[in-house]
Amino acid sequence: MSRASSTHYISRIRNIQNNSGRTYFSSDSLSKLNSLNSDISSTISSSSSSSSSSQLAVPDIDSKSGLNPLYHLLPPNQNPANIVNIICSSLRQDNTSLSLLQNSIKGLLPHLGTHEISRVLLRCQVDYSSALIFFNWVKNDLGLKPSTQNYCLVLHILAWSRNFSPAMKLLSELIGMVKDVSPKEDIFQTLVLCTQECNWDPVIFDMLIKAYVKTGMVREGFGAFEKMVEVGFIPSVISCNCLLNGLARMNYVEQCWHVYEEMGRIGVHPNGYTFNILTHVLCKDEDVDKVNAFIEKMEEEGFDPDVVTYNTLINSYCRKGRLGDAFYLYRIMYRRNVIPDLVSYTALMNGLCRQGRVREAHQLFHRMVHRGLNPDIVSYNTLIHGYCNEGKIQECRSLLHEMIGNGILPDSFTCRVLVDGYQKEGKLLSALNLVEELKRFEVNVSHGIYDYLMVALCRANHPFAAKSLLERISQDGYVPDAIIYNELIESLCRCDYVTEALVLKDNMLHININPNFVTYKALVECLCRIDRTAEGESLLKEMAKSGLSPDPEMCRTLVNGYCQETNAAKAESLLEFLAKEFQVFDTQSYNAVAKVFSEHGDVARLLDLQDRMQKVGFLPNSLTCKYVIHGLWKKVQT
Repeated sequence: MSRASSTHYISRIRNIQNNSGRTYFSSDSLSKLNSLNSDISSTISSSSSSSSSSQLAVPDIDSKSGLNPLYHLLPPNQNPANIVNIICSSLRQDNTSLSLLQNSIKGLLPHLGTHEISRVLLRCQVDYSSALIFFNWVKNDLGLKPSTQNYCLVLHILAWSRNFSPAMKLLSELIGMVKDVSPKEDIFQTLVLCTQECNWDPVIFDMLIKAYVKTGMVREGFGAFEKMVEVGFIPSVISCNCLLNGLARMNYVEQCWHVYEEMGRIGVHPNGYTFNILTHVLCKDEDVDKVNAFIEKMEEEGFDPDVVTYNTLINSYCRKGRLGDAFYLYRIMYRRNVIPDLVSYTALMNGLCRQGRVREAHQLFHRMVHRGLNPDIVSYNTLIHGYCNEGKIQECRSLLHEMIGNGILPDSFTCRVLVDGYQKEGKLLSALNLVEELKRFEVNVSHGIYDYLMVALCRANHPFAAKSLLERISQDGYVPDAIIYNELIESLCRCDYVTEALVLKDNMLHININPNFVTYKALVECLCRIDRTAEGESLLKEMAKSGLSPDPEMCRTLVNGYCQETNAAKAESLLEFLAKEFQVFDTQSYNAVAKVFSEHGDVARLLDLQDRMQKVGFLPNSLTCKYVIHGLWKKVQT
């Protein structure tokens, strides 16, 4: 692209501004564009060269027809040089005829490259509908992959025609494509370059910022904003607010203030939404003095804080425990004819509950209702949570019945808080009854609440209550996972109900849930504790067949179980099996067997054990030697 073309681009921008009467640029924009003229020219040149190199797979039809005059002898529908004319003619006749055209020019379709797609789009500038139909036909029906330039051309056509919804959809699609395929490609630059070829509206650059924020690429949106300002475009306050909101959500505080300063420099006047976003940013920055100074500046610029501003400040003060300042703002709102809403009251109630002033929060709740505001689930949850923290379960139940009576069904948070409150008071069985009561009220109790309640019952050693709950809710389609089964099995095993635990293990297999190491460990420990070590060893071998390996602690449990049953021979055999099969060499287990022989004064078997265990990899330690000496002493005594 020549410097003359770039100069023509600058003059076109001047003409558009002069002819339309619309202000797209700041006062120093045109001088900036002139200073950037040489940079744009070099960029255009480099982009043109890279674009031509990327299109080598698709031959340039014009150049080919020039080199090969025989193309002119072909019928129009077989002439590669005529493909653009054929498609445009078809679009002018009937937009639905593209599917028919596809079959008649099947041989020409390989010649439809990105250059030809651009030529068709440029011919359709005055008819955005035809341009969009053609673009979708190429992309969806032909399965071709339009270039970034193709996308940018159709985006300009749609934006110029004020068809913003399809333009935003395609812009988001383009952003995703560039991110996945060529992340270094600059969409902003390509949009600028395409303005030399088609009608355009600077609103497309506002849309680019919004699309970046919408797709979660806030940094890229910030970059597009900076480039937009650098070239001389003036973004709208709406796109600036969109960017500020995205930056605030990502905690990019410095970038937020940079955008705000740039808005002032280039003449974008902030509105109330702008100030509310920045107030929220300042509150997150936790500098209340800065917030107050900013509010004063906001008022000096003619903006009165609205309910959103006050709610942001009240919520911030409450989080910091500055309830005096929060209630001061609450009173100021009435003086300035800003009526507190549900968010205002809920934030204040939450602040009071955090300081243990739940009764005051409840009084504020009644005041809110008296002033005509209907409480929502968040208001009720705030109070219920506050009362639960104080152990006042009866008040929680009263609020629960009140909210249900007002047509507000409890959510997962309500149920979780109530169950947690009962658990803290050691009344889990009452929590179980509460859940059953909620079901009678047709409250949809989530599976997460059932999980939480069953785990709590298991850890409080109420395994049969948890098991009964599981059996009831399984009839409603609830399917527990391995974690819930393990909690039940562990709880049953802690209470020595190993038979019931083994039944649950078998149930897991029936519903295609494989028992894991936690399952087997709980069962083996219980069996060994109640002198059923042989069954524990059988489970160990079952576990090994399923691909799970025991750890030293499980081996120690089994060996100690046999030793407790004074079955040293089985313990010794198990030691050898574990060493050979799983390379588990637990010295504590080895010494436990040595101790049995030592206590009985069976020195011969003790020494024989030492020899055999050394052959499979066990090494005696000082405790082993102590047991050998003790065994010799016992033998001498007898």
